[in-house]
Amino acid sequence: MYFCTIPFVYKVFLIPGNKNRKAKDLIMREPLLHSEKPLAELLRPKALGEVVGQSHLLDEKGTIRKLLNLHRLPSLILWGPPGSGKTTLARLIAKEMEREFVQLSAVFAGVADLRKVFDQAQSALGTIVFIDEIHRFNKSQQDALLGPVESGLIILIGATTENPSFSLNAALLSRARVLVLNRLSTTDLEALLQRAETFLDQRLVLTPAAREALIDLVDGDARMLLNYVETIAALNGEEDLNAEQLGLILQRRAALYDKNQEYHYNLISAFIKSMRGSDPDAALYWMARMLEGGEDPLYLARRLIRFASEDVGLADPQALSHSLSACQCYERLGSPEGELAIANAVVYLATAPKSNAVYMALKKVQKAAS
Repeated sequence: MYFCTIPFVYKVFLIPGNKNRKAKDLIMREPLLHSEKPLAELLRPKALGEVVGQSHLLDEKGTIRKLLNLHRLPSLILWGPPGSGKTTLARLIAKEMEREFVQLSAVFAGVADLRKVFDQAQSALGTIVFIDEIHRFNKSQQDALLGPVESGLIILIGATTENPSFSLNAALLSRARVLVLNRLSTTDLEALLQRAETFLDQRLVLTPAAREALIDLVDGDARMLLNYVETIAALNGEEDLNAEQLGLILQRRAALYDKNQEYHYNLISAFIKSMRGSDPDAALYWMARMLEGGEDPLYLARRLIRFASEDVGLADPQALSHSLSACQCYERLGSPEGELAIANAVVYLATAPKSNAVYMALKKVQKAAS
């Protein structure tokens, strides 16, 4: 007996043989050829009203809704994490505007491909050109977009997971409006789970705790969630899986982190803000996220030294010594033992009193002296 990874479409026929078997055991399920699309593609919204999440852009006061009501769409840069709906929004915007839609990937396309699109757009002014991973375009490729965008030959919608301020030319950014997409919330992901169950006509065999663990695991990524749903639905088990069993089946998702790009800056910012907010639990969490993603522990140790000097200051003069000691301890011990010294320093700084009075005073006198 075998199952399709998308179990809502079947050829159903009886298996010859033992007549004493239960009827449900005599059913063999075989996927139809046209059901091989991933569940994430099959559940892709057909209208803006079906989109889960991004209400700050799509509700009546949202930016996209306002632009569509005005029937004057500027070029857009959609900046958001994986699985937040950038491609879906681009397609639905083109559908709503009733414009020609051309999709390119910056991974594979070059200037020659852009020129072909521009030539085709001559017969359909205002063609919407969607470029996925637009941050992968080099300077000359981005510059090739400037003229057609400025003249109105095309309306550019670029999608990126990286901060456009760092990854896109200033000239291109000046001709487009940047819209930020958020990770899907727990509520959004639960709604998406329910939609998937309705579509598949089956309840996922998960305990409430495992269901929560699944939502936590995908970290706001709708595509990843639906990919996992396919795996769980294909099991067609009779007993609910607990969180531990779910983890064994799905294995562990790689930490979403890069050491020198957008996630790096987001996580170090969250790390510092947690210590400023005197939240040692959150600070330890962000520290662990960065270390798990491959961050250099000495980088974190250096940031602690700066934090002790800048944010704690003379409110606790021992903070600086504690941070320096943690850095030296790691240099002597390395990983993983030395990471405990850094963790101690993180908790010390997060719970220490804070004062940036000296830091602010120094900035003022430096300005006066310059």
